[in-house]
Amino acid sequence: MEIKSHGNNLIKYVRRLSRRRQREKEGRFLLEGVRLVQEALSSGWPVEVLLYTGVVEERAAGLLEQARQKGIRTVAVAEKLLMELTDTVNPQGVLAVVKRPGYTLGELFQDAPTLLVLVEGVADPGNLGTIIRSADAAGAGGVVLLPGTVDLYNPKTIRSTMGSLFHLPVVPAGEEELLAFLHSSGIQVVAGVPRGGTPLWTVDLTRPSALLVGSEAAGISSYWWDRAAHLAIIPMPGRAESLNVAAAASIMLYEAVRQRQS
Repeated sequence: MEIKSHGNNLIKYVRRLSRRRQREKEGRFLLEGVRLVQEALSSGWPVEVLLYTGVVEERAAGLLEQARQKGIRTVAVAEKLLMELTDTVNPQGVLAVVKRPGYTLGELFQDAPTLLVLVEGVADPGNLGTIIRSADAAGAGGVVLLPGTVDLYNPKTIRSTMGSLFHLPVVPAGEEELLAFLHSSGIQVVAGVPRGGTPLWTVDLTRPSALLVGSEAAGISSYWWDRAAHLAIIPMPGRAESLNVAAAASIMLYEAVRQRQS
């Protein structure tokens, strides 16, 4: 039976999850689009409910069948109603409620990562998503989100990861807790700074490293400026004043890849 009413309890619940505070309270988030839902299912993420329209039933029957085989509740929703629940301009007619994984720093460091990305205060969800995507592409062991960083489960963040969110752990952490894990694991912090550092390629990134990028406006905080093993700059011989933070993170990651493959 197709849901058509705004007053349906499931619809009201899904609508509440569009707000960050409610996502945090419920420990759930919304995932939109056939490809992203497919990635979540294939990666074993806990999808709890899958809402879909008739268009999806025709074009992505395999997705619905896969969800049903996993015991996931699938619910048909009127197209107009589902469009009101989605965040994209051209919705694909599929929306999932997913339980947030409870990744911890202990679990992340248990796998002895040799390359991490630390994100502090990045405000733009598109930038955060792109950083996660680049970390995945470069083979990083995980991404750590420090205080002041945009919500990982913002719909734009999720879309910008292009599915990489489901491929590596992304863990929120406080400074002191993270620093203790880094020290005990022998991982150096290499902080990207706009000036006052040494060229990135002079830093030995073959060592276990955590690459830190800061906010778009202010860069890294004084906390990490004082505690990083290296302050690294990306030389810019052109006239640009600065690099986009996601671009800077990608350059840092691939310098580490280059050194390790040389």
